[in-house]
This record gives sequence, C-alpha cells and structure tokens, in this order.
Amino acid sequence: MSDRPAPDALTARVLRNFEEGIRTKESCKDALAPLVARGAQIMIDALLADRKILACGNGGSAADAQHFSSELLNRFETERPGLPAIALTTDASTVTSIANDHHFEDIFSRQVRALGHGGDVLLAISTSGNSANVIRAIEAAHERAMPCVVLNGREGGEMSGLLTEEDVDILVKGPSTARIQEMHIAIIHSLCDLIDCQLLGQE
Repeated sequence: MSDRPAPDALTARVLRNFEEGIRTKESCKDALAPLVARGAQIMIDALLADRKILACGNGGSAADAQHFSSELLNRFETERPGLPAIALTTDASTVTSIANDHHFEDIFSRQVRALGHGGDVLLAISTSGNSANVIRAIEAAHERAMPCVVLNGREGGEMSGLLTEEDVDILVKGPSTARIQEMHIAIIHSLCDLIDCQLLGQE
C-alpha cells in the first residue's frame, strides 16, 4: 500500500498530461487549420453531390472512425437529417471473414471496393501513417476515384507518400500516440462543425 503514489502526485501527472495536450494543439493549430478546412470542403462537396463518406482505422482510430460516422448519421450539435457515413470497422462478421479468408490488411480495402463509388470520400485514420490495412484502403479508394481525407500522425509514414493532389493529409506531428489521438478527436469535431455550418447555413 505504501508504494501507491500520493494523491498530489496523481493530480500533478494529470496536469502534465493536460499541459502536454495543450502544447500539442498550440504547436500545430496554425498549420492544420487550413488543411482541416480543405478536408471539410471535400466532404461537403461529396455530400452535396449525394455521395457518402467511408471511414476506417485501427484500435483507437477505429473508435474515431465510428465517432465520426455517428456524428454524421445522427447529429453533431444541431438537429438535422442524417448524413451518409459508414464506419468500415463496425461489422464484425465482415471484418473477421475477410481477415480469415484473405488477409487482415484487406479488411478495409475490400469494403471500399464493394461500397465505394467515384466521388465518395474515404476518411483514413492512423496515428503512425503506417497501418497496412489503412494504406490498402487508400489504394482502393484511388482505384474508385475517391478522394481521401487522412488523419495522420508522427512523420506521416507510408500513407503520406501515397496521397495525390485530390487528397488532404492532416498530419499531427509528435511522438505521443495519446496526444495525436486527442488532436484527431478535435479535428473530427471541427470537420463535423464545418459540415453542419455549410449545409445548414450556420454562422
């Protein structure tokens, strides 16, 4: 029992985590804001053309993909009709059958090829930029003439090298996966806010 940290030490650690998160946001906000705006415009153009958004990622990024799709399909901060978004992470039978019959790296790309059409958008999320199944999803999206909005991390990894002029690479640099994921959530909320702002005519 005596080895437990004192409550003050725990509080100090929480404060350090908060401060590190604030520093991460401060250090990248000016560079990322125009990229987030561009990513939102790609999504807005797709939605206005009756297209949809497919989202994918692994682990915490899978949760982020589902978070984004739920905000669009249901609501963000304002009541409105649902918007077409699909998280490719949610169908356990599909994901496990693809992983079992083919390769885990194909769990998203096969869905993109089946569900994606020209003008749809892929939201690809990875904190490292090197997730093999997300990389293959981007390749499949390009085959389908789908632009990609990428929430990336660290130095961008292989994902950054795959992107074209039609895509946008929203890259949160830094060594901490936790801080990158926190920034990804802030970016997702900004994307949802901008989509609602444009579609609903909000200030």
